[in-house]
Amino acid sequence: MRLGTSSPLAHNSAEEWAENQVKLGCRAVVFPVQSNEPADKIDEYKNAAEAHGLMIAEVGIWRNALAQEPGERVKIRDYCVEQLRLADYLGARCAVNVAGAMGPRWDGHYRENFSKETRREIIGMVREIIDRADVKNTYFTLEPMPWMVPTGPKDCLQLIEEVDRDRFAVHMDIINMTNSADRYFNAEEFTDECAELLGNRIRSCHIKDIHLKEEYTIQLEECAPGKGEFPLRHYVAKMNEIDPDMPVILEHLNTDEEYITYLDYLKKELKGLY
Repeated sequence: MRLGTSSPLAHNSAEEWAENQVKLGCRAVVFPVQSNEPADKIDEYKNAAEAHGLMIAEVGIWRNALAQEPGERVKIRDYCVEQLRLADYLGARCAVNVAGAMGPRWDGHYRENFSKETRREIIGMVREIIDRADVKNTYFTLEPMPWMVPTGPKDCLQLIEEVDRDRFAVHMDIINMTNSADRYFNAEEFTDECAELLGNRIRSCHIKDIHLKEEYTIQLEECAPGKGEFPLRHYVAKMNEIDPDMPVILEHLNTDEEYITYLDYLKKELKGLY
């Protein structure tokens, strides 16, 4: 596996960015430049990653492609297409977004997220983005979420079948899919199910941790690696079996210091896999 972080960390140039990542022990990165930035800046970071042996794991999108205002939806889908084309130019493992939400918060939890009409809209949205981008070297993926499609491995498989596009693949976030007591208490079995069902469709992975709070009703709280109870070594071992070059990206920390601290924790916890 190739460990990385979602943060570019503080830096003043593409070369310093790449050097910092390597010093931390990273072998995969999330590309820190957007498609609407200057082409020469994109090339500087692309070349720096290549020169330092850094796999470009992901190009992030993180916009609501189901936005309710028609003009906003058009702009966001255009951005999705350009980010996917950027991933293709870079040879990135994937471009990643969430399916989208049927309300004002871009990643919010709404009952309508799970309606039949919304699912049809998601299928059409994914097809539109892939068809317009016409990529050959990367994949479009939707990160699973606790309260929007897809919420688990079987739903991922069903969505792949419904979308019916070769360039649609899987982004793995096992913590986002840990949304019930069953998945929390049977984490190894759930991880095995994800690995078995999704296998080589998985293009990139996120890593963090989850904690069950001792309060009513069930409250599952995302946290930094080692601050929860998820069997992270088992998770990474299964991803490593699928692909020894699988990128595993640490995310959702607040400062450079936190990224450095918890990356060090992961390097110790994953010794022999990393």
